[in-house]
This record gives sequence, structure tokens and C-alpha cells, in this order.
Amino acid sequence: MNLICFGLSHREAPVEIRERFALGEAAAVEAARRLRATAGAEGEAVAVSTCNRTEFYAVAPAGMGARELCAAHFLDPSLHQAGADHFYHREGRAGVEHLFRVVCGLESMVLGEAEILGQVKRAYQAAAAGGTTARFLNKLFQRAFQVSKLVRSGTAITRGSVSVASVAVDLAAQIFGDLAGRKVMILGAGETGELTARNLLSRGVRSLFVSNRSFDRAAHLAAELGGRAVHFDAWPEEMRDVDIMLSSTAAPHPIVTVEKLKAVMARRSDRPLFVIDLAVPRDVEAACNDLEGVYLYDIDSLQSLAAEALQRRRGEVAACEALIAAHVDEFSAWLAREVPRAEWAEFLRGRREQMLQNCRLPISDCRLAGAEMPDAKPAALDASGAPVWSSGR
Repeated sequence: MNLICFGLSHREAPVEIRERFALGEAAAVEAARRLRATAGAEGEAVAVSTCNRTEFYAVAPAGMGARELCAAHFLDPSLHQAGADHFYHREGRAGVEHLFRVVCGLESMVLGEAEILGQVKRAYQAAAAGGTTARFLNKLFQRAFQVSKLVRSGTAITRGSVSVASVAVDLAAQIFGDLAGRKVMILGAGETGELTARNLLSRGVRSLFVSNRSFDRAAHLAAELGGRAVHFDAWPEEMRDVDIMLSSTAAPHPIVTVEKLKAVMARRSDRPLFVIDLAVPRDVEAACNDLEGVYLYDIDSLQSLAAEALQRRRGEVAACEALIAAHVDEFSAWLAREVPRAEWAEFLRGRREQMLQNCRLPISDCRLAGAEMPDAKPAALDASGAPVWSSGR
């Protein structure tokens, strides 16, 4: 038996290659079924597909390697060829270590991110429900999830936000505490601004205003986020009850000036205002940070905080790898004990099936197969009265 992993990720393949191998949940289960069939009667398989990786885990016969199984799996030779230069192939201990690193976030684009654990869990559960896993992959994935929990709780690999969007949300939480019920004004409809807005919604924000030079674009984004569109020249009038302003326009000059924001703050009864400026060039004049009650963070300050958190996470990698190595050793030792037992059991099952098949054959076929079968009657009795059988030849 051979434990195999092959696939591609953001480390080896650009997005135009990865997207050709991306699989939805149903397609991933079907791919696992096909891979299991390719691996043989005792095969097992799981397919994992996210925006940054598509990879396959399998149990195959001892004589089948990762490259061989990978090539045999893809029905379209041109598809396999497209990814041939980007695939990684792991076997045995290396495959175990790879899965443990993946679920712990050490192979992620954002070091230590937790989302990958849920994605791998869902892929494994779908494969198990589809009947493509058995003893070895069940044990492997369950152990991987245990290792991930130990690594995340025993190190600081997940602590601190490492993206601009998440840093901005964490700062908002520091200023206001609970974000539930807070109101947000979005100026512009840039990708980073939209991501940050969605992060705010996930933390409890329920009221959003969207203002953009193109009102149609504002209305579209407001509908997606469950907010209300505001004409671009009217946003200051809507700021009385807003707690967080998020700006990401493509304007060549500041659109939020000290004069405008001073007038806004005068109508707010000492309520603090958190201003997130994600635009380059900046949308908000730097002097706005000097206004009473205004907390302004621009893209550079947010990126600086994110970089500091990432550096702290990198300092935890060695501790994570030490924990992973210990569990890889333990699981590899279990494999070394169990694989020979499984292979011996499979050998015995094969011999039993052959014996049962021979018993079901006509006597003439058994003789052709090399089996010596007695005639129906004894030819004679020996001195003790025991029957003496004729060979029938």
C-alpha cells in the first residue's frame, strides 16, 4: 500500500493554471470516485479544491507511485499536460507531512489562516459521504484535524491580523468594542473596500450606506451588501449617525477634506468616527486625524500593522513545524505497523477467494487448474478398511 498526494497550489502554479483544475463540491466527490477506481480495489481517495489549491490524497497499491497515479487519473491527457510542470507529488511520510502543513495554514497564501481547515474538513466529509475513504485516509484526516487544533492552540500562528481588511476591522473593534448595530459609510466601490465592508458585516455591522460617483454602481453594491445607495454629493448629510467611514475611490485628489469633516463632526454630538482610507492617492486629508473624535488610518498604516502581525506569525513557524514533525513520526510509525497487516490480510482474502472459486469449478476445470480431485467412489479398501481413492486419470 502506498499513501499518495499530488496537486498544485499558489506556490507552484499561476491562477490561469489553477483555475483549469478547480473543482466544485460535487465535481470533487466525482473526481475522488474516479481516483479511487484508478487506484484499484483497495483504493481510497479525497479531492480538495480551494481558490489557491487543488490536490488529491489517495491510497494505492505498493507498486503505484504518485506520478503514475496522477497521470492515470486525468481522462484528458491535454489537461494533465497543462499542469505537468506545476504538479507536486508526495508519497508516504512526505504526503502525511504535506497534509498536516496544509491544515495548519503553513502552506497558505496568508500564513496561519484558519479558513483552509474548514475547507479541508468539508472536502473530507464529502468524500467520506461519497464512499471514497476507508481505514487509512479516515485515520490520516482525523489525525490532521487533531494536529491543526494542537498547533493553533499551542502557538501564536493565528494571532494578529495579516490583511489590510482584517486589520481595519480589528481596529474598529478596538475603538467601538462590539460592532453589532454600528453604521458604515462606504465611499467608492473598490475591491479592497468591498472586502473590508464584508468583513465588517461578518462582525455584526448591520447598516451600510454606499456612495459612488456612478450611482448605478453604488446601487448595485448596496444591493449586494444589503445597504442603501447615496448620491455622491450627498454623503456628508448622511454622516450624522455613521460610526465608520470607509473610502476607496479612484479620485486624483482628497474628497474628504478637513473642512467637510469638521462640519460633519459638529453635528455628531461628540460621537467618535473611525475613518479607513484605502485609496491611493489618499481620499482623506491627513490633517483630518487632528480633528477631535476622528481616528484616521490610511493604507500605509494598515499595511504596516499587517506586516508586523505577519512577522510575528513567521516567528511561530519553527514551533509549528516541531509539533507537526512529532505527529508525522507517530502517524508514520502507525502506518509502518498497519500496512503489512493490511497487505497480509488482503493476501489471505485473495487466497480464500481463489479457494472458494476452485471449489465452485467443475472437476475437469479443477484438474486443469492443477487441483487433484478424487473420484466419486473409492477404488478399493486398504487393509484397515479405509477407502483408497483413484486419481481418475
